[in-house]
Amino acid sequence: MRTATEPCAAANPRWSTGWTGRCRWTGRPGPSSAGWTVLVLLLGLAGGACGAPAPPGPASGAPPAPGASPPFVAGRDASYAAAPCPVPNVAGIPQLDLPPGFTCGFLTVPENRAEPDGRKTKIAVAQVPAAAPNPPADPIVYLTGGPGGTAIATAGLMTAKGLNRNRAVIFVDQRGEYHADPLLSCPEVDRSGAEQTALSVQSPAAEAVDLAAVRACRDRLAGRGYDLGAYNTTENASDIADLRAALGIARWNVYGVSYGTDLALQLLRAHPEGIRAVVLDSLVPPRTNLADQFWTSAAEGYRALFDACAAQPACAAAYPGLAEEFTATVNRLATSPLTVPLPASEQGPARTVVIDGYTLANLVVALSLTPGQYPGVPKLIHAAATGNGRPAAEALLSTFSPPGLTAFGLALGVFCSEHVAFTDPATARAAAGTALPGFPDPVLSLVPQSPRLFAECGVWNVPRAPDSVHLPAQSDVPALLMTGTLDAVTPPSQAELAARSLSRSTVVRFPGLGHDTLGSSPCALSIMLDFLDRPGGGYDTACASALPMPTFDTG
Repeated sequence: MRTATEPCAAANPRWSTGWTGRCRWTGRPGPSSAGWTVLVLLLGLAGGACGAPAPPGPASGAPPAPGASPPFVAGRDASYAAAPCPVPNVAGIPQLDLPPGFTCGFLTVPENRAEPDGRKTKIAVAQVPAAAPNPPADPIVYLTGGPGGTAIATAGLMTAKGLNRNRAVIFVDQRGEYHADPLLSCPEVDRSGAEQTALSVQSPAAEAVDLAAVRACRDRLAGRGYDLGAYNTTENASDIADLRAALGIARWNVYGVSYGTDLALQLLRAHPEGIRAVVLDSLVPPRTNLADQFWTSAAEGYRALFDACAAQPACAAAYPGLAEEFTATVNRLATSPLTVPLPASEQGPARTVVIDGYTLANLVVALSLTPGQYPGVPKLIHAAATGNGRPAAEALLSTFSPPGLTAFGLALGVFCSEHVAFTDPATARAAAGTALPGFPDPVLSLVPQSPRLFAECGVWNVPRAPDSVHLPAQSDVPALLMTGTLDAVTPPSQAELAARSLSRSTVVRFPGLGHDTLGSSPCALSIMLDFLDRPGGGYDTACASALPMPTFDTG
């Protein structure tokens, strides 16, 4: 194991160095076996429209319809019990062990609230007190992204950064996630990743490997009796509302990052009780269908990157016409991929990596998810354009998740029921073509983050969510919306979209940052903590406008 100050990506590919100099988990699925290239964020797969929209709930005071969930009452069907904190927090990564002062436990809730007396699921919780004496009584609840990431894995690092400076913080591993019970991981999907790197993602062979792994995982989990359709944002939001009630918290502040913003907004819409303020980082508004939006967001990220390069004389001189070169290279690699042999190293055995058009296009998106990666992206694109695929191959391997950390049961449950089920491949392809008219069909027919999203959802086969999951959160709760200008997954336009229905919201853009501003910038943390002290106004956002763009590598 390398020390905490050494390059984290070398020690473990999906851990990156934050501004503390320590390794940190980004909280998003990587391209691990099923081709889930850093699905950070977000939401959405479902293999076709499985089922019809749920009927409206019963009128107040009326009994629920047969098979429908009874009216939700926070805490009624939930219980909380203390439990030892996990040791180790993440096996093999001692830097992530929880420091002294944390207390932990499990919230037990119905797996499916339509069957309150049926199977239970446990949500893992780690709490850390405020560092300051006499803190306010309203803590922060931390909702990570993915879906399927792990908040508790990052809890010690976020505490070291000072997240609990003024308030206690409650880190939640959501249903199905790493420290939850059950953990709905897919080792089959993790194992298939190495095999797929030697294939063109665009090829039928890669599709066969991907879908076989997803099918094996689904069959195993369903065979154990888990209700895979219950791992969704509606149940997830009810879990968080139950947690506040079970802990006896009158008011709290909700922080969400990436998919955690969608969860936070659906919590705010469905269970607004007790929410004092919300901080939304790298936004996924509920009204956005990610299956249709992924390439549009990618196009926004590409433009931001190319404009930033053009604004730096050295980058502009080294890579003139970078946007056109990128598009031409994606087209060429779509028909003539690069095959890159990589020698054995301390990162792993010798292997062959294929860089096709989709892989290059998606890699530029994925690299906006990890701090410190973007300075080298123009050089990487130019190298691929001149026939040198090694920088792209090495960068691709750096985006992989450590096996076992991603809760694919939650990820696929959310993506499939809430996004893919509300669209179809032709609609998604049309949106992609509008956003990137110069890209070829073999690339745009796949989906960023998870190329076989539609086919995977056909395998996962969970019911379509009710239409209400895409309703915006209309609220006057004070809201801080933080977005990185180089984020190619949840770009600034998505923060602006979410703000339209939040009457007391402020959007803060962070120049030069990508996904997860809080995890990559002390400025974002400073603004967030000041906002929580003064949500009514007067908090200081000046440091954001002073952030510099990264200096792009031209050497």
